[in-house]
Amino acid sequence: MEPLNPFDLAFTDPAHPFHVHHMEQALDEAAAAATEDEVPVGAVVVHPELGVIGSAHNMREQLKDPTAHAEMIALTQAATALKSWRLEKCILYVTLEPCPMCAGGIVQARLPMVVYGCTDPKAGACHTLFQITSDPRLNHRAEVVGGVLADRCAAVLTDFFRRKRELGKK
Repeated sequence: MEPLNPFDLAFTDPAHPFHVHHMEQALDEAAAAATEDEVPVGAVVVHPELGVIGSAHNMREQLKDPTAHAEMIALTQAATALKSWRLEKCILYVTLEPCPMCAGGIVQARLPMVVYGCTDPKAGACHTLFQITSDPRLNHRAEVVGGVLADRCAAVLTDFFRRKRELGKK
């Protein structure tokens, strides 16, 4: 794996091997969510020197918690690992474009970069509906790279909801 250099222009390429590698890990988390009958979204937080310091999937149903999104759980794990709420050197990888709550968490955690798989036309808050992570009115902004393994990330969600509809008809 090549060294992490977020200032390298190639690092904004969704096909960058570093991004693909970590999105694969987020997809593993999404698969775990699907087996637990949770909406299959996975997230991974990577620190440049420490590697993966947070890894989670949606757990809203299990925890009966509306805030138990993959991103929020992974951010909490990362903050615990660093013993700091400031995740200033970290990158968040998530299979689905973050919602407004999660985008707010990204800003609050001072993450410099978020990388997501597929867009969320109903709740996306990095590019699609809102641009919370790049809003100049906020005290912090994050670089956003979208479209990493987008087709695979979207397929996981499409398959999950197709199965849910089919089971509902029986």
